[in-house]
Amino acid sequence: MQQASAERPRVSQSRQPAPLSPRASGAGLAWIGRGFLLILAAVVALILARNLLDNPRLFAQIVISGLQLGFVYALIALGYTMVYGIVRLINFAHGDVFMVGSFVSFFAVSRFSLHTWPETAFPGMSPDLSTLIGAISVILLSMVVCAILAVVIERVAYKPLRNAPRITALITAIGVSFFLEFFGALNFVFSPRFIPYQRPFDVYAYYIGGSGIGMVTPSNPAPPDSITFSSIFVIIVITSILMQALLQWLVKRTKMGKAMRASAVDKPTTRLMGVNVDRVISFTFAIGAAFAGLAGVLFAIAYPSIHTQLGILPGLKAFVAAVLGGIGSIPGALVGALIMGQAESLTAGYISTPMRDAVAFTILIVVLLVRPTGIFGEPTGEKA
Repeated sequence: MQQASAERPRVSQSRQPAPLSPRASGAGLAWIGRGFLLILAAVVALILARNLLDNPRLFAQIVISGLQLGFVYALIALGYTMVYGIVRLINFAHGDVFMVGSFVSFFAVSRFSLHTWPETAFPGMSPDLSTLIGAISVILLSMVVCAILAVVIERVAYKPLRNAPRITALITAIGVSFFLEFFGALNFVFSPRFIPYQRPFDVYAYYIGGSGIGMVTPSNPAPPDSITFSSIFVIIVITSILMQALLQWLVKRTKMGKAMRASAVDKPTTRLMGVNVDRVISFTFAIGAAFAGLAGVLFAIAYPSIHTQLGILPGLKAFVAAVLGGIGSIPGALVGALIMGQAESLTAGYISTPMRDAVAFTILIVVLLVRPTGIFGEPTGEKA
């Protein structure tokens, strides 16, 4: 007994090595990921710098192409980030709403000649003003139709699942996406074929060179050392920036914007304050879909061929852009979209065209591994 009692303190004082805590292990993996990302970024920067020095004109041309794509992705990404910010739903049908916007504008132009109504109604109107009003009419029609479609989808497919597990709403969103794609492919709806897009206005090419800026015409080709861009590129950039500024003003300065921010933080308390949260959610879906419809029109004008699978890849890449910038952040959607546009364009220009999609989704994997909240995202705990 005495021997046992003498040995007992010795056993109790012996300590085993403390296991590595999950937090420390996760931090170590995060640092490894960040180190790999820094090395990869340095290699990419070195390759880009070498290509810039070898052929500055080609590099600038690729950057312009990436900006055009990036600003289109930004308009689509706004819908993802707004809806997720309020209802915590990844609306995978959003890319197909983008597709519907392009088809609505196509039929408005090709079958109903909506873009020519100012010229018909006011024969003495200036041709430039008539074209401007007609094009805006086509764009507004697409935005309104997409907004109505999004509200219907939200009320029919998402609202009944408001309190269901998130995976249920996510699967429903995927189902809605497939329904829009294959229902639109029916012959009496849109078409299963690729359709050449009839533009509501003419697109002109310009060049920037040592002699200044000029329009490219058959009699005035672009000089060999010049950089070319199109009028639709300028329209896409200006329109996307204006829509970003408009959305920021809407969210920060209006009562509906305050209701949107309050609903994103705490829906039950917002309801107690007298805010109709269901109306706020429907409004958010409508605004995001309107931007997607605008993007659909601009994308179809820039790349004039449409089909019912058109929204799949742009929609997914815009989702990656929203995650990259920090889903729920409006400035993050713009920054992430510009990065995505440049990554896709530079990959197609310097590696291969099929690799641009692989690079886009590789960026998503890297972001989720290294910084899941994105560039502008802030870590937030899940509510009970």
